[in-house]
Amino acid sequence: MNELPQQLANGLILGAMYGLIAIGYTMVYGIVQLINFAHGEIFMIGGFGAFTITLWMPSSTPLLALIPMMLIFGIICSVLVGVAAERFAYRPLRGAPRLAPLITAIGLSLFLQQAVWFWYPDAKKDITFPQFSGDAIGILGANINRNDLFILIAAPLCMIALGWFVNKTRAGRGMQATAQDPDTAKLMGINTDRIIVMAFAIGAAFAAVAAIGYALHFGQVGFKMGFLMGLKAFTAAVLGGIGNIYGAMLGGIVLGLVEALSTGYIDQIPGLEQFGAQSWANVWAFALLILFLLFRPQGMLGERVADRA
Repeated sequence: MNELPQQLANGLILGAMYGLIAIGYTMVYGIVQLINFAHGEIFMIGGFGAFTITLWMPSSTPLLALIPMMLIFGIICSVLVGVAAERFAYRPLRGAPRLAPLITAIGLSLFLQQAVWFWYPDAKKDITFPQFSGDAIGILGANINRNDLFILIAAPLCMIALGWFVNKTRAGRGMQATAQDPDTAKLMGINTDRIIVMAFAIGAAFAAVAAIGYALHFGQVGFKMGFLMGLKAFTAAVLGGIGNIYGAMLGGIVLGLVEALSTGYIDQIPGLEQFGAQSWANVWAFALLILFLLFRPQGMLGERVADRA
């Protein structure tokens, strides 16, 4: 059990990344009932945007000084792609059958992957991302890598800022009204198109923050990095209750903890050694999704928005 604090810390780090990405899924779904399967690639774009800063700056620039610029440029890249996707790919299909925007999202996902692969000649393989040096920091019995401090600090700050924005600002109340009934919101003078763009932009910004945390944690970026992370973030959104922004973060934390604890302890049970290896982490994650879909499809916190036809 001495490993428990370390496994919990590993799970929180993974969960924070999943949760930040999942917020993009759940915000868009809560307002326009669309599963944006290109959101994983918007996450990937944010990672490459942050990496581009390292190419533009002198190699002697300290990483701590690069982080703010990585955040700004990564968020700008993700938001521009997310807003452009809403305007040119999804808005023309808003009144179409639900299968049409779903297929469009998958096509957009493949297009963004290939665009990055074409733009960065070295993207055929994973590209090394700069990392902080120094020993790990001991916190409550767990050793936290210095690179992981970013996501552990950024995730709660983003959630606090989003909670304040949604509950205390006029735009946030407009988002809640649009999620509940877009037609009535229009009659009340709310520009629903602007609200939808705002939801895409906020989700894309959070995905960019998660991408920087991912790049620092794993020390690399790649044009395929958004595929599996996007699927797991979607799983986290379903676990928490898709349409619920707090549920998305909760689902991400739960998913991260399940992955960390399963890979850390299941292989210690006699007869199950082969089931706890790192390669099985994805199996446990999606097995949890299947269980929730069978027994609690509304997720842990339920769905706060109305189910519209």
